[in-house]
Amino acid sequence: MREMTGWIRKAGLLLLAGAALGGCATSASVSVEGTFPTVVSKPRAIRAVIVMDEAFRNYQALPLKNVDIRFGSAQVDLWGKAFRGLFEQVEVVSSRSEVHSGADLVITPSVQEVQLSTPNQSYLNVYEVWIKYRLDVETPDGVPIDSWFLPAYGKTPDSALMSRSRAIEDATVVALRDAGAKLMLDFFRIPAIHVWMEQRLASTKL
Repeated sequence: MREMTGWIRKAGLLLLAGAALGGCATSASVSVEGTFPTVVSKPRAIRAVIVMDEAFRNYQALPLKNVDIRFGSAQVDLWGKAFRGLFEQVEVVSSRSEVHSGADLVITPSVQEVQLSTPNQSYLNVYEVWIKYRLDVETPDGVPIDSWFLPAYGKTPDSALMSRSRAIEDATVVALRDAGAKLMLDFFRIPAIHVWMEQRLASTKL
């Protein structure tokens, strides 16, 4: 009897372990297609060209072995609207070769890293997404001004009633919104951008 009870317990543990491994191995292919609201702000009198290449427009993250997140079109929409909240004139191009000499700033955003935390990893009933952006800011003739790293974070408040894909999508959308908010709040606080603005203002007074 004791042997039978021990066998049942071992079998139960194996089933639980298998279920846990199965949950970890669950694949998810997520496509984030959401659009973002137009930014209401007072833009600066600056002509900016934003370079969003094909890699950025079609970005696909592979944060875990069985998970891919495609949010290229969503981040193009987000960054386009955020930059139009910062600058009076914004032109979005697909390559650096399309930049014209009439611009004041050229900004090239890129995704450096994407991380995903799931309930299986954190033992919390939430999904979390981290996106690390890099913004290369330069003059039209290629003189670097700064390379600014912008981290963004998003999570689901509670994923209990969500599918895995929906939870990852929602956390990614929150992270994208966080990126847009940080861009609006912090861009003109970047020391190198502040110096460039002062120099530009001084040159217009000459």
